[in-house]
Amino acid sequence: MLRTFLLLAGLAPGLLLAQPLRINGHRGGLISLGIRTTMSAFNEGSWANSGSGIGGQLRVGLSDRVNTDWFMDYLTGNMGDLAHREDLHIGWSVLYYVLPGREGRPRVDPYVLAGHCFDHATITANEDPDIHGERWSSAVQAGIGSHFHVTDRSDLSLVGQYMIHLGTDLHLDTHDDGDLELHNEHGASLEGHLLVHVSFNYILFDAW
Repeated sequence: MLRTFLLLAGLAPGLLLAQPLRINGHRGGLISLGIRTTMSAFNEGSWANSGSGIGGQLRVGLSDRVNTDWFMDYLTGNMGDLAHREDLHIGWSVLYYVLPGREGRPRVDPYVLAGHCFDHATITANEDPDIHGERWSSAVQAGIGSHFHVTDRSDLSLVGQYMIHLGTDLHLDTHDDGDLELHNEHGASLEGHLLVHVSFNYILFDAW
Protein backbone atom coordinates (compact mmCIF):
# COMPACT_ATOMS: atom_id res chain seq x y z
CA MET A 1 0.00 0.00 0.00
CA LEU A 2 2.77 2.40 0.96
CA ARG A 3 4.63 1.57 -2.25
CA THR A 4 1.53 2.32 -4.32
CA PHE A 5 1.00 5.62 -2.50
CA LEU A 6 4.59 6.69 -3.11
CA LEU A 7 4.30 5.78 -6.79
CA LEU A 8 1.12 7.83 -7.21
CA ALA A 9 2.65 10.75 -5.30
CA GLY A 10 5.62 10.68 -7.63
CA LEU A 11 3.43 10.63 -10.73
CA ALA A 12 1.01 13.33 -9.55
CA PRO A 13 3.10 16.38 -10.57
CA GLY A 14 3.59 15.02 -14.08
CA LEU A 15 -0.09 14.16 -14.44
CA LEU A 16 -1.02 17.64 -13.24
CA LEU A 17 1.22 19.37 -15.74
CA ALA A 18 -0.05 17.11 -18.50
CA GLN A 19 -3.62 18.37 -18.07
CA PRO A 20 -4.90 21.00 -20.54
CA LEU A 21 -4.34 24.54 -19.34
CA ARG A 22 -7.58 25.99 -18.04
CA ILE A 23 -7.28 29.76 -18.43
CA ASN A 24 -9.89 32.50 -18.43
CA GLY A 25 -8.50 34.15 -21.57
CA HIS A 26 -6.39 36.74 -19.72
CA ARG A 27 -2.73 37.13 -18.73
CA GLY A 28 -3.51 37.95 -15.10
CA GLY A 29 -2.98 35.04 -12.72
CA LEU A 30 -0.74 32.95 -15.00
CA ILE A 31 2.14 31.41 -13.01
CA SER A 32 5.13 30.04 -14.92
CA LEU A 33 8.66 28.79 -14.31
CA GLY A 34 11.58 29.33 -16.63
CA ILE A 35 15.28 28.86 -17.25
CA ARG A 36 17.41 31.45 -19.00
CA THR A 37 20.85 32.15 -20.40
CA THR A 38 22.46 35.56 -20.06
CA MET A 39 25.22 37.46 -21.82
CA SER A 40 26.75 40.45 -20.06
CA ALA A 41 28.57 42.96 -22.25
CA PHE A 42 30.74 44.37 -21.06
CA ASN A 43 32.99 44.05 -17.94
CA GLU A 44 35.61 46.68 -17.20
CA GLY A 45 34.73 48.74 -20.25
CA SER A 46 35.73 46.24 -22.92
CA TRP A 47 33.54 44.17 -25.24
CA ALA A 48 36.28 41.51 -25.18
CA ASN A 49 35.61 40.97 -21.48
CA SER A 50 31.99 39.91 -21.87
CA GLY A 51 30.47 37.48 -19.39
CA SER A 52 27.82 34.79 -19.65
CA GLY A 53 25.74 32.66 -17.35
CA ILE A 54 22.56 30.81 -16.55
CA GLY A 55 19.62 31.37 -14.23
CA GLY A 56 15.99 30.78 -13.46
CA GLN A 57 12.83 32.82 -13.03
CA LEU A 58 9.31 32.69 -11.64
CA ARG A 59 6.76 34.68 -13.66
CA VAL A 60 3.59 35.93 -11.96
CA GLY A 61 1.01 37.72 -14.11
CA LEU A 62 -0.77 40.58 -12.36
CA SER A 63 -3.16 41.73 -15.11
CA ASP A 64 -3.65 41.73 -18.88
CA ARG A 65 -0.95 44.39 -19.38
CA VAL A 66 1.35 43.83 -16.36
CA ASN A 67 3.52 40.80 -15.59
CA THR A 68 6.43 40.20 -13.19
CA ASP A 69 9.64 38.16 -13.35
CA TRP A 70 11.41 37.07 -10.13
CA PHE A 71 14.88 35.87 -11.11
CA MET A 72 18.32 34.65 -10.07
CA ASP A 73 21.30 34.59 -12.46
CA TYR A 74 24.89 33.41 -12.07
CA LEU A 75 27.42 34.94 -14.50
CA THR A 76 31.15 34.55 -15.06
CA GLY A 77 33.51 36.59 -17.22
CA ASN A 78 37.16 37.41 -17.84
CA MET A 79 38.90 40.66 -16.98
CA GLY A 80 41.61 40.42 -19.60
CA ASP A 81 44.17 37.67 -18.93
CA LEU A 82 44.73 38.74 -15.35
CA ALA A 83 41.56 37.94 -13.45
CA HIS A 84 38.02 36.62 -13.70
CA ARG A 85 34.74 37.89 -12.27
CA GLU A 86 31.64 36.16 -10.91
CA ASP A 87 28.25 37.84 -10.38
CA LEU A 88 25.09 36.65 -8.68
CA HIS A 89 21.95 38.66 -9.53
CA ILE A 90 18.80 38.27 -7.42
CA GLY A 91 15.88 40.54 -8.27
CA TRP A 92 12.63 41.27 -10.04
CA SER A 93 11.29 43.05 -13.13
CA VAL A 94 7.90 44.46 -14.08
CA LEU A 95 6.82 43.78 -17.68
CA TYR A 96 4.33 46.05 -19.44
CA TYR A 97 2.88 44.63 -22.66
CA VAL A 98 2.66 46.82 -25.73
CA LEU A 99 -0.27 44.87 -27.18
CA PRO A 100 -3.54 44.59 -25.21
CA GLY A 101 -4.31 41.24 -23.63
CA ARG A 102 -6.92 39.13 -25.32
CA GLU A 103 -8.01 35.53 -25.48
CA GLY A 104 -5.50 33.38 -27.31
CA ARG A 105 -2.60 35.85 -26.75
CA PRO A 106 -0.55 37.01 -29.76
CA ARG A 107 2.21 34.68 -30.91
CA VAL A 108 4.69 37.58 -30.73
CA ASP A 109 4.14 39.54 -27.52
CA PRO A 110 6.47 42.61 -27.11
CA TYR A 111 6.91 44.49 -23.85
CA VAL A 112 8.99 47.06 -21.97
CA LEU A 113 10.45 46.26 -18.56
CA ALA A 114 12.00 47.88 -15.51
CA GLY A 115 13.12 46.47 -12.20
CA HIS A 116 15.65 46.13 -9.41
CA CYS A 117 18.15 43.53 -8.22
CA PHE A 118 20.93 42.87 -5.74
CA ASP A 119 24.33 41.83 -7.08
CA HIS A 120 27.15 39.95 -5.34
CA ALA A 121 30.36 40.35 -7.34
CA THR A 122 33.73 38.67 -6.78
CA ILE A 123 37.02 39.28 -8.60
CA THR A 124 39.87 36.74 -8.36
CA ALA A 125 43.33 36.95 -9.93
CA ASN A 126 44.06 34.04 -12.28
CA GLU A 127 47.64 33.48 -11.11
CA ASP A 128 47.06 34.01 -7.38
CA PRO A 129 43.63 33.11 -5.89
CA ASP A 130 44.66 34.89 -2.67
CA ILE A 131 44.19 38.17 -4.56
CA HIS A 132 40.46 38.18 -4.16
CA GLY A 133 37.73 40.73 -3.43
CA GLU A 134 33.95 40.87 -3.24
CA ARG A 135 31.13 43.34 -2.80
CA TRP A 136 27.34 43.64 -2.64
CA SER A 137 25.61 46.30 -4.71
CA SER A 138 22.10 47.41 -5.59
CA ALA A 139 21.08 47.81 -9.22
CA VAL A 140 18.22 49.00 -11.40
CA GLN A 141 17.53 47.76 -14.93
CA ALA A 142 15.32 48.72 -17.87
CA GLY A 143 14.89 47.40 -21.39
CA ILE A 144 12.67 45.79 -23.99
CA GLY A 145 11.73 42.20 -24.80
CA SER A 146 9.24 39.88 -26.42
CA HIS A 147 7.64 36.50 -25.80
CA PHE A 148 7.37 34.09 -28.72
CA HIS A 149 4.57 31.70 -27.75
CA VAL A 150 5.46 28.17 -28.87
CA THR A 151 2.33 26.56 -27.39
CA ASP A 152 -0.50 27.68 -25.13
CA ARG A 153 1.66 26.80 -22.13
CA SER A 154 5.22 27.64 -23.24
CA ASP A 155 7.16 30.50 -24.74
CA LEU A 156 10.64 31.63 -25.69
CA SER A 157 11.56 35.15 -24.56
CA LEU A 158 14.29 37.49 -25.81
CA VAL A 159 15.23 40.50 -23.65
CA GLY A 160 17.78 43.29 -23.96
CA GLN A 161 18.28 45.58 -20.97
CA TYR A 162 20.79 47.94 -19.38
CA MET A 163 21.67 47.50 -15.69
CA ILE A 164 23.28 50.16 -13.49
CA HIS A 165 24.88 49.11 -10.18
CA LEU A 166 25.35 51.40 -7.19
CA GLY A 167 28.00 50.14 -4.77
CA THR A 168 31.64 50.39 -3.75
CA ASP A 169 34.30 50.54 -6.48
CA LEU A 170 35.88 47.09 -6.82
CA HIS A 171 38.73 47.08 -9.34
CA LEU A 172 42.10 45.53 -10.16
CA ASP A 173 45.33 47.53 -10.55
CA THR A 174 48.53 46.40 -12.32
CA HIS A 175 51.85 47.84 -11.09
CA ASP A 176 54.96 48.45 -13.21
CA ASP A 177 56.66 45.39 -11.70
CA GLY A 178 53.75 43.17 -12.79
CA ASP A 179 52.21 42.78 -9.33
CA LEU A 180 48.43 42.88 -9.05
CA GLU A 181 46.48 44.68 -6.37
CA LEU A 182 42.74 44.52 -5.78
CA HIS A 183 41.00 47.60 -4.38
CA ASN A 184 37.55 47.95 -2.85
CA GLU A 185 37.18 51.71 -2.49
CA HIS A 186 34.84 53.25 0.07
CA GLY A 187 31.97 55.38 -1.13
CA ALA A 188 29.45 54.97 -3.91
CA SER A 189 30.32 54.16 -7.50
CA LEU A 190 28.12 53.63 -10.58
CA GLU A 191 28.81 50.73 -12.94
CA GLY A 192 26.68 49.81 -15.95
CA HIS A 193 26.50 46.95 -18.43
CA LEU A 194 24.27 45.58 -21.16
CA LEU A 195 22.47 42.27 -20.59
CA VAL A 196 20.82 39.99 -23.14
CA HIS A 197 18.58 37.12 -21.95
CA VAL A 198 17.06 34.18 -23.78
CA SER A 199 14.60 32.18 -21.68
CA PHE A 200 12.16 29.29 -21.94
CA ASN A 201 9.07 29.48 -19.72
CA TYR A 202 6.31 26.97 -18.95
CA ILE A 203 2.93 27.96 -17.49
CA LEU A 204 2.06 25.86 -14.45
CA PHE A 205 -1.45 27.09 -13.74
CA ASP A 206 -3.86 30.02 -13.76
CA ALA A 207 -4.15 31.27 -10.17
CA TRP A 208 -7.07 33.66 -10.67
